[in-house]
Amino acid sequence: MKKLFVVGAGSAIAATAAMATVLFGAGVAAADDYAGQTYADASSAAGDAGLSVKVAARVGDKLPEDECLVTRSQTAPFASANDGLHRSGEVQFYLNCAGAYASATKPGASVASPEGREAKAAADAEAAKAEAEAQAAADTSEEQAIIDTSTPDR
Repeated sequence: MKKLFVVGAGSAIAATAAMATVLFGAGVAAADDYAGQTYADASSAAGDAGLSVKVAARVGDKLPEDECLVTRSQTAPFASANDGLHRSGEVQFYLNCAGAYASATKPGASVASPEGREAKAAADAEAAKAEAEAQAAADTSEEQAIIDTSTPDR
């Protein structure tokens, strides 16, 4: 009899948990469409979606606003922190204006984080491209100098 009671109680608890999940949702978080983008790109995308953009919070002051990274966003409906009124048609952005990635001389996202690694890799690739272009230009001007000095005037 005691065993039957324990099994019956376990079944009732499981049924209650299943019913709560059905009634109240599983609580799965939605992906943030704007996180990781620059403010300029994210605000343009939000505007294209018919939303007005509000900056909810900002960390750092090293970057111009358009270059700040959106760390997260909150799309309406929500209550305003200023007046408590219901908002719709808005998206709030939380910005990191400290820099794309941290170095010894500037703040930013840690290169141990996915965002910091991506930003550092992009900056390194851009620097390598600029160096290759500069080297190609130097090689071209050196070749032209050789041609100019080795070709006799006619």
